[in-house]
Amino acid sequence: MYTTLIDATTARGHITDPEWLFVDCRLDMRDPARGPRDYHASHIPGALRAELDTDLSGPAVPGRTGRHPLPAPDAIIRVFSAWGIGPRTQVVAYDESTGAMAAARLWWLLKWAGHDAAAVLDGGLAAWKAAGFPCGAGTESRPVSRFVAAFRPEMAVDARHVLSVLNDPAWVVLDARAADRYHGQNETLDPVAGHVAGAVSAPYAAGLRPDGAFKPKAELKAVYGAAMAGHDAAHAILYCGSGVTATHGILACAHAGLGVPRLYAGSWSEWITDPARPTAR
Repeated sequence: MYTTLIDATTARGHITDPEWLFVDCRLDMRDPARGPRDYHASHIPGALRAELDTDLSGPAVPGRTGRHPLPAPDAIIRVFSAWGIGPRTQVVAYDESTGAMAAARLWWLLKWAGHDAAAVLDGGLAAWKAAGFPCGAGTESRPVSRFVAAFRPEMAVDARHVLSVLNDPAWVVLDARAADRYHGQNETLDPVAGHVAGAVSAPYAAGLRPDGAFKPKAELKAVYGAAMAGHDAAHAILYCGSGVTATHGILACAHAGLGVPRLYAGSWSEWITDPARPTAR
């Protein structure tokens, strides 16, 4: 069972295994139609398609939620059942290359729902193609199954919890966005710039190699261990702009053996809906 990352060569040996499911999560925030278009043109053989806005997120409510709230438990059960995920299914999620953001979101959702046989393709489709492995085209299908969930509510926290621990030295809150967004210098997605007051900058890119694959375990442990400053994962919270990129950092911590930090899924885009919540620049 693969539970964090899997390399392209290992994954290649299972593309015809009925107990393995590949899921294409490619995403372009600036061009929402690009992911589906690229999937139809070329994808890992047998891979199904996941849409961030409809499959991996619940409905956003302007002024109340973040841009990508978590799906309701019954909604994610329906999605995973439609994809044919059974108790023995090994799921491999992949993105284009850099960061594995939406793929990490799917990985996190599977863990949250109690399915541990979930991994992200290290280096994404770019690594697959660079190795010369085959690709398919068009739309794929798979027999439906009954996904049996065992949700782990402790993996996610809400704004109230974040607010309650901001001044507690036993906790650390990490911001996974790029450093310039953390500092409030380059905000193009949300109407307020800055970060949760007291949060530590932990940019997701610090865990990546130039080719978009994750750094080795020892380097990830050093990067995130320094950001967590001696806190264990049970007392660490990650957030980003909308709860997607933060899951990349959670995956990196898990792969490095640091444990699984908690996700503030509403993230910055939810935090700023209440002006009483403290922010800093």
